[in-house]
Amino acid sequence: MRIAMVSEHASPLATLGGVDAGGQNVHVAALATELARAGHEVTVYTRRDDADLPERVAMPHGVRVVHVDAGPARPLPKDHLLPFMADMGRWIQRDWRERGLPDVVHSHFWMSGLAARTAARRLRVPVVHTYHALGSVKRRHQGTADPSPPQRVHLETRLGREVDAIVATCTDEVTELVRMGVPDAHVHVVPCGVDTTYFTPGPGAAQPWLTWEPLPYRLLSVGRLVERKGLATVVEALPSVPGAELVVAGGPADGHLDDDPEVRRLRALAARFGVAGRVHFVGAVPREQVPALMRASDVVVATPWYEPFGIVPLEAAACGRPLVGSAVGGLLDSVQHGVTGVLVPPRDPAALARELRLLLADPARRRRLGEAARRRAVRLYDWRQVAARTLTAYESVVYPSVKEATA
Repeated sequence: MRIAMVSEHASPLATLGGVDAGGQNVHVAALATELARAGHEVTVYTRRDDADLPERVAMPHGVRVVHVDAGPARPLPKDHLLPFMADMGRWIQRDWRERGLPDVVHSHFWMSGLAARTAARRLRVPVVHTYHALGSVKRRHQGTADPSPPQRVHLETRLGREVDAIVATCTDEVTELVRMGVPDAHVHVVPCGVDTTYFTPGPGAAQPWLTWEPLPYRLLSVGRLVERKGLATVVEALPSVPGAELVVAGGPADGHLDDDPEVRRLRALAARFGVAGRVHFVGAVPREQVPALMRASDVVVATPWYEPFGIVPLEAAACGRPLVGSAVGGLLDSVQHGVTGVLVPPRDPAALARELRLLLADPARRRRLGEAARRRAVRLYDWRQVAARTLTAYESVVYPSVKEATA
């Protein structure tokens, strides 16, 4: 099958850890690679944000990344990209006319969906869409602090009614889509995935940048440093978790941490709560070092206000580490409460502290949770499983008559 993907701000080639570079980049890169490994022809279209980038770049297993001229060739916040999506769609359409039509186009994020729909118009290329995050949820939690374009929710709703199929990453998202008025008849629930051959259990190797004298227990947070990720909740819980330190991996490189407003905010909060010496920011960590960092931790924490899915819980599970996280969004699917980890209400430091104390005091329970998490990650979230289920969604729109005949 010839598969086109559109990922307007999240290039599969991007360095992770920036404000707009995270789980979606990993998802697009891994899904494209796994589909190509299975024998499909995959091309990923992403916006050019550097004038020196070549138009076409080859990734492993034959995946092609195409840099599309849409707006200025420099980094822009993703919330500023909406005016350029029509141009992006027309550029992609011209590319298809010159090089041949794909069998299906899979758009990632709402603005990519608009570009894909423009490209597919009049060419009869079916569009499969993954939101990765919904504006209605973001607005509910961030209110006036939400920087999304004001028309986002309206456009997302219309997009959901017009595409041929939707790949939702969790059951909570389906509920939200129905609330928005998007029919669920053509929604396929396919989770994000994890490389279970790369993220594996084992002893944690010493990391050269962990230079302080460790405390008895290590908590780990990995991901972008933005307020909605809920790190403040962990900091506020820490005074009630004696003997525990918090390692925060993410954000800018170590030498630029002092310039990051979220780091400054969290450091001030840690000082106010008397735990500044127990909170360690290590900055962006090379991806190849993340598994060892997870294995060197006792518990991984992920306490966002909301989370469309979340890659970190899967990576922790694949490494055999228990996770304590917020009972929101995709974590409701990826973490089995009491079986592979523990879920607590979001923004509840007291509940988080209570569960962390119980878990840290019981190494046998931590081991059981971690082992169960690893088994579940291999069974449900390995990228081969995710790619196969995504391919089923593609086939439902590429070969609809087959689907109808077998219904």
